[in-house]
Amino acid sequence: MIPLVVDTDTAADDCFALLVALLDPRADLKAVTMVAGNVGFAQQVHNALLTIALAGRAGEVPVHLGADRPLLRDWVDAVDVHGDGVGGIRRPEDGQATSSEHAAQALIRLSHEYEGRLRIVAIGPLTNIALAVRLDSGFAARIDRLTVMGGSINGRGNITPAAEFNIYVDPEAAEITARAGFGDLRFLTWDPVTLRDAVFDQARVDEIAALGTPLSRFFVRANQATFDFDIRAGINGSTHPDSLSVALSLDEDIVLESAPFEVTVETAGHSTRGATVFDWRSSTPNATAPTRIDGDRFFAYLAGILALAPPTPDAVVAAVDALPAAPAER
Repeated sequence: MIPLVVDTDTAADDCFALLVALLDPRADLKAVTMVAGNVGFAQQVHNALLTIALAGRAGEVPVHLGADRPLLRDWVDAVDVHGDGVGGIRRPEDGQATSSEHAAQALIRLSHEYEGRLRIVAIGPLTNIALAVRLDSGFAARIDRLTVMGGSINGRGNITPAAEFNIYVDPEAAEITARAGFGDLRFLTWDPVTLRDAVFDQARVDEIAALGTPLSRFFVRANQATFDFDIRAGINGSTHPDSLSVALSLDEDIVLESAPFEVTVETAGHSTRGATVFDWRSSTPNATAPTRIDGDRFFAYLAGILALAPPTPDAVVAAVDALPAAPAER
């Protein structure tokens, strides 16, 4: 099994990414670390604990609170994209509590305990990762692989014309991470990979709904706001880079093509804040990035996770089913 940490700003696709990490038998999820990003911090924590309970693993995986703001910037949210991130579902009281250990300290501790084997999947802003790097100069060298959901190879953003959300929220943290010396740093980007290979159109969402499991019903409900936003933005369905990032950390056959790059982050520009430069010409690359993935394989993989029937508590199933999801906007 692969020792794994998911660093997350849990909303919508982040929840599905956690389900992958919680339910794929190849993953040994050691911790969930929380970072300021998509929605309010308390809501993100609620969403993570709800997802853990949905997977039938309440109390088994520690949740560590991390940075509740970027290193130097004011926090920017994506509530307009995700709503509350779970379609209004409220987690029933189940006794789960968060850890008293800060996320950055937990990352450092786990990097020692699983030196050379620990994989981290960072699917939110990179504040916690940067803090760990700054607190411990040897941290990066002890990590087997860091997979970052962030940036765009072709310069297309989703919060500004130039910047992808996770990098835009804390560009200084992203630049620290890119320069930290991780031996295996991989970026799963917004453009081209997400927009071309990781979009679920209405037919795919309908396939997931037809599975009829509590997890598939949760997917449809939690995904609705993002689906509607993406349709309004001219994308033919909802985007799933976070769950793809975790899947890639466990199943390398999803990648069809990848390339080395020297990745840098724009921290000084006004119109280009958070833009990523993927220099394909560099003789000193610091990262690799998939340039094409098998979208059909990824969809089948995630659908297989959502078809599972873990021992979800009845109260959590009832919470998922308490209100119908809003109809999709077409």
